[in-house]
Amino acid sequence: MSISVAMAAYNGSTYIKEQIASIMPQLGQADELIISCDPSVDKTWDIICEQSQTDPRIKVYRGPGKGLILNFQKAIESCHGDYIFLCDQDDIWCPNKVKYMVECFSNTNADVILHDACIVNQDLVCLQPSYFEFHNTGGGYWRNIIKNGFIGCCMAFKRSFRTLIIPFPPNIPMHDQWIGLLGLKYGKVVFLRKQLIYYRRHSSNATFSHHASVLQMLKWRVNILLALGERARTLK
Repeated sequence: MSISVAMAAYNGSTYIKEQIASIMPQLGQADELIISCDPSVDKTWDIICEQSQTDPRIKVYRGPGKGLILNFQKAIESCHGDYIFLCDQDDIWCPNKVKYMVECFSNTNADVILHDACIVNQDLVCLQPSYFEFHNTGGGYWRNIIKNGFIGCCMAFKRSFRTLIIPFPPNIPMHDQWIGLLGLKYGKVVFLRKQLIYYRRHSSNATFSHHASVLQMLKWRVNILLALGERARTLK
């Protein structure tokens, strides 16, 4: 059993070294941290190259430069581990995250696991003790189409599930919702109610605005439904 951590990096020099430091002590010698780095204007590429020179388990790749979703796709495609953990560049992993997640995979035979998180500010001061409670996260296929509860930095999935996930379709709103919905439709998703990362919120986070228009939110839902329908047809 081996683990791959898939990180998408872009202009992340402020926090990425701290995040890497929270991950690597939890990985074994057969595990790996895969970083796909889109072209950045800061020192992100230099930092991750320096980190990879000190630890061969860290493998860095040039990202496609076409946005967050395809940057994550590049990282995921480059993973070799039995379990693939998604990872943002600016959070902090709790010390026992990998242990708890591997135990959960073993005990539940899940295809996809989503764990809870403590939401913090840029200085790691707690803003909300539970992401699950704050966003009312839970199962249900249509529920998560209407209001997405999946968050990529808290997700892991079996490598065998990757063939269903990749490639990400164009025009989907986010990769995490896509993975979660495929898990709910075709596999087993487990919601692990343990806070296993400090989920850092700051001005540079690459997420959608909570103030999107009604028309934009409707368009996202139509796009994800069309993409799910197309993927279903390819599986027949």
